[in-house]
Amino acid sequence: MVNAINPAGVWPPFGAFSMAVVQGDGQIVHLKGQVSLDADGRVTGHGDMRAQVRKVLENIRDVLASMGGNMTDVMSLVHYATDIEAFMATGDIRAAFFSAPYPVTTTVQIERLYHPDLMIEITAVAEIPRSRFRMP
Repeated sequence: MVNAINPAGVWPPFGAFSMAVVQGDGQIVHLKGQVSLDADGRVTGHGDMRAQVRKVLENIRDVLASMGGNMTDVMSLVHYATDIEAFMATGDIRAAFFSAPYPVTTTVQIERLYHPDLMIEITAVAEIPRSRFRMP
């Protein structure tokens, strides 16, 4: 279970994120940065930030599910976007994958990712309760 911390005196979250989260006694999982690749390693959503964000979050969801986790176990995300304005227009997609309390997030614009067709990479840290955790 994640508990959100949004203290008074600090600017209030304006989207699907929390200022900090505290979580209980489980398995901490650090996910490799996910990109918009399908199961065969092919880039999906060429030139479409919304499609790429959706695929990246699906990949994160699927990696977590392989260990008994789900998106509510995510504590923090770092977004590496090649076009921050296009990324900021994907809040509705991110909100479809997360609910309150939201993970903490950091977003940075970068020049490019390892493949020129990729527009977004997202890393995640999650804590899966021991009662659900399993090695894939």
